Formats: sequence, structure tokens, C-alpha cells
Amino acid sequence: MATDFTEHLLVPKHEIVKDKKKVMESYSASLEDFPKILITDPGLAGLSAQEGDLIKISRSSTTAGDATFYRVVVTE
Repeated sequence: MATDFTEHLLVPKHEIVKDKKKVMESYSASLEDFPKILITDPGLAGLSAQEGDLIKISRSSTTAGDATFYRVVVTE
């Protein structure tokens, strides 16, 4: 029986960004400028992410409020 840890309280929400261009323009950045996330990262399980996808990671904290981070999917 496999455990689905992506539903755990401490695992932030991961989702594929549909409009990469909009996010890149808002940060005046290219994909190469964003931090990377490996395609094998457990947080991407079930997302069908592919190399070059932009991932939005949403974290919630009682002290910092809501925080959004972006990562580009890489194979290595």
C-alpha cells in the first residue's frame, strides 16, 4: 500500500502553471532565471509534469502568511 504524502499538512501545494509567459513577464525573467526542481521530486507526483514546465508552489504559514514560489522542472 503506497502512502500519498502529497496530502500531508506540511507538504505545500504544487501545480503546473498554465500561463508561463504571464508569470515570466511579471518577474521580468526567463525560465532559466527560476530555481529548478527535479522531475523526480516527490512533490510532483501525480502532476504529469514535464521538463520545462513551471511549477507554482503555495505555502501557508501562521507567521508569514501565504507565500508563492516558482520552480522549473528539470531532468538533472
